[in-house]
Amino acid sequence: MSVEARAAASAASKPGPLTPAEWLLYLTVVVISTCGLVYELVAGAVSTYLLGDSVTQLSTVVGVHLSAMGLGAWLSSYVTERPAQTFVHCQLGAALVGGASAPVLYLTFAETSHVRFVMYALVTVTGVLVGAQIPLLVRVLRRRVAFRDVVPRVLALDYVGALVGSVAFALLVLPSLGVMRAGIAFGVFGAVAALWGTWALGTSVEPRPLRVRAGVVLAVMAGLLFASSRVAQVADESLMLQPVMMTRQTPYQRIVMTQHKSGFNLFLDGNLQFASSDEYRYHEALVHPAFAVAARRARVLVLGGGDGLAVREILRHPEVSEVTLVDLDPGMTSLSRDTPVMRDLNRGSLSDPRVTVVNDDAMVWVAATSGGVQSDAPASAAAAPEGRPPGSQTDGTYDVVIVDFPDPNNFALGKLYTVRFYKLLRRRLAEGAAVVVQSTSPLVARQSFWCVVRSMEEAGFFVRPYHAFVPSFGEWGFALARLGSFEVPREAPGELRWLTSAILPSLFEMPPDMARVDVEPNRLNNQALVRYYEAEWQRWAR
Repeated sequence: MSVEARAAASAASKPGPLTPAEWLLYLTVVVISTCGLVYELVAGAVSTYLLGDSVTQLSTVVGVHLSAMGLGAWLSSYVTERPAQTFVHCQLGAALVGGASAPVLYLTFAETSHVRFVMYALVTVTGVLVGAQIPLLVRVLRRRVAFRDVVPRVLALDYVGALVGSVAFALLVLPSLGVMRAGIAFGVFGAVAALWGTWALGTSVEPRPLRVRAGVVLAVMAGLLFASSRVAQVADESLMLQPVMMTRQTPYQRIVMTQHKSGFNLFLDGNLQFASSDEYRYHEALVHPAFAVAARRARVLVLGGGDGLAVREILRHPEVSEVTLVDLDPGMTSLSRDTPVMRDLNRGSLSDPRVTVVNDDAMVWVAATSGGVQSDAPASAAAAPEGRPPGSQTDGTYDVVIVDFPDPNNFALGKLYTVRFYKLLRRRLAEGAAVVVQSTSPLVARQSFWCVVRSMEEAGFFVRPYHAFVPSFGEWGFALARLGSFEVPREAPGELRWLTSAILPSLFEMPPDMARVDVEPNRLNNQALVRYYEAEWQRWAR
């Protein structure tokens, strides 16, 4: 090769200034990655909501999606002509299938029993279409930019897009749009990117038919966006078998309230939390046995219980001077405080001047405030009490602790039932304090129930398990504990709707089909409780 030829080749390989069209194509890489990740997250969220078993659903959706992306990348090698045209078609296909996945899954769930098959089919098709786009775009760009520059830029922007998608989905899109509209909105975004690609790609594509197809996809997405509320309502009513009164998507969960003849029900992520017709049985059994065995009753801590119903029962006791409620979701506590039907049911308990509401992860809050005296700073940025400035409450230990978390159906909840958590909780207890933990059904989930008891015992508690019949749930279990031995409680407050002093001791009699079984304690490094829980409730569902 002559000196002149080598110089020309070297100059061609050096990165030059990007044209506006090339900048637009690189921006498209970010959009592709962002949209692809959101489609994956939407499918995972919807599958968990409709099918439960969050660990299995999320892991399989992610695995299928990534495998399908690999398949799509491989299949792109068979595109021998007009890769730019195929690239835009893949963009539009991914926008249509990925954007429509959530409403299609909701409607499938409402009308058929094949939602699992449809879900994996949609995830596979979306993954193939997303996976084919980057290799095709690299082939287009390498005709304009040196190959050694194309690959690093495209891969770097691909990872940037994944970060943008994950952060935006969790912090902005899901709380403001909900899971169904989130997928549709990013379908619109993907179709718009395909539309601007018809200009950026210039003569590499036939723009007119592609723009028409992009318009069709945008029209479909607009129609789905318009119909999304009705689709969600149909699916919710199919799932709950009752008319939907209200839905709210928070950063942490989907809250649905349904109407029935005797009142209303509240669901979190498709799981029944209470029925207004019989919740008093659950909450009387949860709260009053602990008060019966506590040495003092002035300062009370409630972990979970954002519906305010446990606080309602707590405030029946005139000795109570201060209640701190720690619940992760401000959407739940504001709903319970401000919505008329909830406020009537909990008797305005969260607005009582004795009550301080802290929105924080309970484990983070307990760990941060377990060193003796709480600092003036909240446990995390979200921990400032509603209606009070940070640090306004004198902290220390508590006389009664009510632990009312949702059932441990995933690892995020399972950590709140671990030996580690109960050891942290010990530091917040005054002398003679009582703790009670809702502990799922000892009849349906016998191993899970006794796992909670065993874990508390490992943390140094003396535990007396008990159960109560709640019509909406069946037999339900609780664990009452102190740091020293104590007798079965025998006195209940007067004027309760169900629990009496005659009934109370009988709750502590465990029949043979709910008797103790040998189980592992639940530790952070094994999450045995989550494994027990998923296996037992899935077996019951079958």
